[in-house]
Amino acid sequence: MNIPFLKYSKVYYIFSGLLAGSSIIVLFIFGLRLGIDFTGGSILEAEFELRPENMVISEKLKNLNLGEITIQPTGEQGVILRIKDIDEPLHQEILKNLREISGLKEVRFENTGPTVGKELRQKTIVLIIISLFSLLIYMAFSFRKVKYPLSGWQFGIVAIVVLFFDVLVPIGIFAFLGKFYNTQFNIPITTALLTILGYTINDKVIVFDRVRENILRMRGADFNAVVNQSLNEVLLRSLSTGTCTLLVLFFIFLLGGETLRYFALTLILGIVAGTYSSIFLGGPLLVTWEKWRRK
Repeated sequence: MNIPFLKYSKVYYIFSGLLAGSSIIVLFIFGLRLGIDFTGGSILEAEFELRPENMVISEKLKNLNLGEITIQPTGEQGVILRIKDIDEPLHQEILKNLREISGLKEVRFENTGPTVGKELRQKTIVLIIISLFSLLIYMAFSFRKVKYPLSGWQFGIVAIVVLFFDVLVPIGIFAFLGKFYNTQFNIPITTALLTILGYTINDKVIVFDRVRENILRMRGADFNAVVNQSLNEVLLRSLSTGTCTLLVLFFIFLLGGETLRYFALTLILGIVAGTYSSIFLGGPLLVTWEKWRRK
């Protein structure tokens, strides 16, 4: 069965525009709730003899004026506390209070200053820009022999636009979660976003590569028909690959503990967006650009 994907291009554009626009609006209004990796603060990791519930730890530390405390269980009995920047007397006071709950051993204590956090933010932005630019060069080089109806660099630009969508949607959702559920945007989430760029570009290359093959195989055919045929040929492969990956990530999200939860959630959101955009956004954009070029 040949599905007429491109018949509903306007629907895809409207839906994608609503998603992207909503993400931008939420991001602009709420912003990201940056973790101490970016803003500066203190990290205390300790190993309890018998780890208490997070609520018990919060209750024990609430009188120390620590501001918002992020409590992250790790291992069998460990816990990581992320708090505002504190001095040594307050550090010792925290340990004293925690020892009243259960015996514990301090594993590490680190301070990340605001300057370091600012530098980390800047390096993260630069890294994402470099990654996108590198992917553009890669796409342009891979499709360098394609001259008609679109050139290799045009395939690359479409891929970058679609990749931007893949990353924008998870960022918008985390802006929403940060506002209403106090979810912090930190290094693991940033790492997951960069992973999404590497993962979903593979889907784009597969779709565009099939388009390139069919341009040669279906000489003289309308570009719209070539792209539609290509999308039909890669649909099952794209869906099966994404589904298998999502199954693994889903179990990591459920069973991986607090440490991996938001890392897995970011990948889940990005792969869903990437699988959708590879089929329902990348191909239609190629056809739209080709039509605009002819006009």
